[in-house]
Amino acid sequence: MDPSIYPRQFIGSEEPYRSLGTANQALFELKSKSGTIETLCLSMEFVLIAVTGYSFSDIAKAINRDEVWVAAVFYGQAVPTESDAQGILKYLGSDEAQLVSELSRQGGINRGNLGPMPPTDPVLYRLYEGILVYGYPIKSIIHEKFGDGIMSLIDCKVHVDRKEDPKGDRVVLTFDGKFLPYAKW
Repeated sequence: MDPSIYPRQFIGSEEPYRSLGTANQALFELKSKSGTIETLCLSMEFVLIAVTGYSFSDIAKAINRDEVWVAAVFYGQAVPTESDAQGILKYLGSDEAQLVSELSRQGGINRGNLGPMPPTDPVLYRLYEGILVYGYPIKSIIHEKFGDGIMSLIDCKVHVDRKEDPKGDRVVLTFDGKFLPYAKW
């Protein structure tokens, strides 16, 4: 199938893509044009486009960043430097100066605004459920090990790994956040 037959409006018609800025939608359009569309699944909640060609990991390696951070740029949850934006676009075969400018501007980001709460996407809902079930236990253990404070998600690295297991492969999520103690005055 030729991915060029799907205009940008198609990708932008469903959540979470509808909430993205035009520059971020353009990134997904470029990523989808990098290969052949293998699977197309449209529902009321999401659009899934599985693409052969470039992955977030491929793009991340090309610009010397982490794949989760690169995916966050695509979803408008991280702001790339001008150099990072140029590297991403170059890797995807584009040199649109306007897109570099839009992606790297600081005021254009809207973190945390990608759909309904609780989430309806099955993967996002399981992550949400994990916080509901294990949030207080994790918080208690953080306080026991570090004291009164929080884990930063501003100074945080997130990794997704696959771990082989005879009962079925496992998803390993790592949140490597700086501890920030509460101030005392």
